[in-house]
Amino acid sequence: MSRIRRPAPCVALLLPVVLIAACVRDTETVVVSGSSTVEPISIAVAEGFADARDSGSISVDGPGTGDGFELFCDGLIDINDASSKIKPEQIEQCEAGGVEFVELQIANDGIAVLTNPANDTVSCLTLADLYALVGPESQGLGRWSDARDLATELGSDTELPDEPIDVVGPGEESGTFASFVELVIEEFNEDRGQEATTRPDYQASSDDNIILQGVGGSPTSFGWVGFAFAREAEGVKILEVDGGEGCVAPTQETIGDGSYPISRPLFIYVNVAAAERSPVLEAFVDFYLHDAIDSVAEVGYVPLTDEDLAATRARWASRTTGPA
Repeated sequence: MSRIRRPAPCVALLLPVVLIAACVRDTETVVVSGSSTVEPISIAVAEGFADARDSGSISVDGPGTGDGFELFCDGLIDINDASSKIKPEQIEQCEAGGVEFVELQIANDGIAVLTNPANDTVSCLTLADLYALVGPESQGLGRWSDARDLATELGSDTELPDEPIDVVGPGEESGTFASFVELVIEEFNEDRGQEATTRPDYQASSDDNIILQGVGGSPTSFGWVGFAFAREAEGVKILEVDGGEGCVAPTQETIGDGSYPISRPLFIYVNVAAAERSPVLEAFVDFYLHDAIDSVAEVGYVPLTDEDLAATRARWASRTTGPA
C-alpha cells in the first residue's frame, strides 16, 4: 500500500550515515527533505500520491533549505524542497558528491514582515528601514528608533517608534533567511562595504511557528516568515513594504505579479540518478507537476503562471540538469 511518513526514520540524524544511504537506495521509498516553507506543499502532494497508488512510500521532512541541501548533495535524499535558489557553494557540494539535479520551480511565495498588533505606530516599512533594523550594521540596536539615522541616510523618512525591538526570525539554515538576505540586505550591503547577512543578535529558529509565537509574545516585536504561514496566524500584524513604488501589502495577487517587493520562487530539486533507478520517484515528480499542482493554491501559496508551469514541466520532461 502506498503511504506517507513524516518524518522519515531513514533521515534521522542519529542513524549512521551508511544506514541512511541504504534506506535512500530503497527504490520503493522516496525521501523528501528541506524547506519548512515548501513542506506543506510536498505533504499535500504526497498524500494525494498515496491515495492514488497502491505501492511506494513517500517521506516528507522540513528541517530547512540549507540542511536539506547538505543531505541532498551528499546523495542521502531524493528531493530537496527549497525556498531559495541553490547557491554556488551548494552546487559545488553537489558536484563533489556526484549528484546531478533538475531544478523545478513549483510555486511563488512572499516573505511577510511582521510585528505585534499592539505596535500601532508601524504599518509600512521601506527596504531601507528593514536593512537598518536587521541588517549587518544594526547589531546591538535595542529600540526601533535606534535604526532611524541609518534608515534616513539610506533615503527613508519612516517614523520609527521609540520602543524596544524584539527581533525573531529564521536561522541561517532557512531558505526564508537566504531569500530575505537576497531581496533586502543585498540592496544595500555591498555599497556600504558590509557582508550580505543579517544582524546576529536576534532569536533565530527554523520553526515558523516559534517565530510567530515570538512575534505574538512581544508588543513591539519584529520578525519575518513566509506569507503562507503568516496569513493564517493569529496575534501578529503583517506590514506593508515599500520597495520604491509605494506601500504594498502581500497578497496572492501582489506576490503573483511581483509588485510586492519581497517575493520569491519556491523549488524542488530532484536527484536525476535516483529518478532513473526509482520508478516511484519518477512517478511522484510527474504527479507533483501534473495531477497535484493545484496543491500549491490549496495550502495557501501562489501558483505559477501557465507559462512558468509549462517551463517547469519541460525541464523535467527533458531532465535538464543544473540551475535554470
